[in-house]
Amino acid sequence: MVILIAGPYRGGTNDDPKLIQQNLDKLEAVALPLFKMGHLPLIGEWIALPLMHLAGSKHIGDSVWDEIQYPVAHRLLEKCDAVLRLEGESKGADNDVRIAKERGLKIYYRLEDIPNEAL
Repeated sequence: MVILIAGPYRGGTNDDPKLIQQNLDKLEAVALPLFKMGHLPLIGEWIALPLMHLAGSKHIGDSVWDEIQYPVAHRLLEKCDAVLRLEGESKGADNDVRIAKERGLKIYYRLEDIPNEAL
């Protein structure tokens, strides 16, 4: 399955770059286990961050950031089979789950609940 990993990125950080990086590290921490289970993990920031840089974003929350950050996840959801929603307050991740449910995607809240499809 292609699985979007959704959780806090900016949420709860007051835009502190160190805390944002810690949030990204938490998202990325489940990517390799998902891959080893036979899935293709995706994190929206893996695509959004380089695009925002190329588009000239100067800081989190500027108009370029708003134009790209959340729409990337929404487009990724069109290609995903499921979402893994990690703990933590995140309006963006909550919205990802809402969209995924509308599209009939499976929502997981724990890594151990995802089927292991590795050979």
